[in-house]
Amino acid sequence: MSLDRRTFLFASLAGAAFAGPVKAAPLSAVGLDAAHFGVRAGAEADQSGAMQRAIAEAAKTRAPLMLAPGVYRAGGLTLPAGAQLIGVRGATRLVFTSGPSLISAEHADTVTLDGLIFDGGGRALPAGRALAHFDDVKGARITNCTIANAGGNGVTLESCAGEVAHSAITGAADNALFCNNSRGLTIAGNAIANSGNGGIRVWQSEPRSDGSLIADNRIEDTAARGGGTGENGNAINVFRAGDVIVRGNHIRNAAFSAIRGNSSSNIQILGNNSAGLDEVAIYSEFGFQGAVIADNVVDGAETGISVTNFNDGGRLATVRGNIVRNLRTQRPGEAGVGIGVEADTVVTGNVIEGAPLAGISAGWGQYMRDLVIASNVVRDSGIGVAVSVAAGAGVAVISGNLLSGTRGGAIVGMVYHTAMTGDLALAGAERYPRLRISGNQVN
Repeated sequence: MSLDRRTFLFASLAGAAFAGPVKAAPLSAVGLDAAHFGVRAGAEADQSGAMQRAIAEAAKTRAPLMLAPGVYRAGGLTLPAGAQLIGVRGATRLVFTSGPSLISAEHADTVTLDGLIFDGGGRALPAGRALAHFDDVKGARITNCTIANAGGNGVTLESCAGEVAHSAITGAADNALFCNNSRGLTIAGNAIANSGNGGIRVWQSEPRSDGSLIADNRIEDTAARGGGTGENGNAINVFRAGDVIVRGNHIRNAAFSAIRGNSSSNIQILGNNSAGLDEVAIYSEFGFQGAVIADNVVDGAETGISVTNFNDGGRLATVRGNIVRNLRTQRPGEAGVGIGVEADTVVTGNVIEGAPLAGISAGWGQYMRDLVIASNVVRDSGIGVAVSVAAGAGVAVISGNLLSGTRGGAIVGMVYHTAMTGDLALAGAERYPRLRISGNQVN
């Protein structure tokens, strides 16, 4: 009798069913069992010594070291090159006892943490340290882990490459994930909540290419316990790091911004969903050159999107296809703008609703150059397009926009906060030869 593929698979499954329950493979079948080195789950005593010996022995052959379900008390563990520490997701918990970090690695090629819970218990960490702290690791991998209650940063990656993926970082006193001088990290699919000062920070010590990808993370309830002028309180903060992509993140409730790019050239901020921001939702600011801000949703902030600081060299951007709504003015005269831009920028295809001050702000005093504001919809806002007519301001083209229910005028010339013209969509635009206003529909 011939046996086709479907018959073969059915027969195999049936045979497995009659063979009785399948026994779990021993840990030693996957890697080295930490219990063979004297590591005991549930022991009241600190397991650091036994666990460190087990890590060192396993790393010699680059074999995974397996930790069975249970609670292990340890601190100050170090991971040599090739170390792989593997637990059972949601069931293997390491509780921090002492040391500058619970676990760390320095000057290693590959280091892996997978399926582990690291519980800091709120124990204070030295300044700048993290519960899991990696320095100069060429292939860092943290996957399917939980990092909870860190008394500093949850995870720090200093001069590292690799990935942090599908992990949860909750209750970090400082930042959930702090990455400095990275080399093309992937930070994807993580759940981050209740951070003291920042969700994800990707920084460089000086402006240069970074190339990290920050994608598909969920970040909630980011505070700014350290105060400051904007470095704290951001769900995602990219500082001096060029060529970074921030894509598809879901962000709720931050003391400052959802996404803040500072002096970060060629940043792409794409398809993120954010709400409940207490300052500017999406920022590209200071000495950057090149920003793409597209297809994002902002629902609830003081200001929606700001591309700013031409005075410090901030220039060259596209802002397209975003939805910005439900803005508020807690700081009169400084907030309530849907989208604000200054230099060498196209603003097109956006929908803005409920911006108390202005739907779109084009320029700030003399800081305006080569702007195109085209094919946008602004509804139920203060001014539709507030455009600078200050001495020294450059050229702006404002065309083909639909401006509906703009209480303070559809297009109004401004000098900083002060309106200097009537509604230029209706009359008077010819007095400003650097403005090209045409084809706008005013309702």
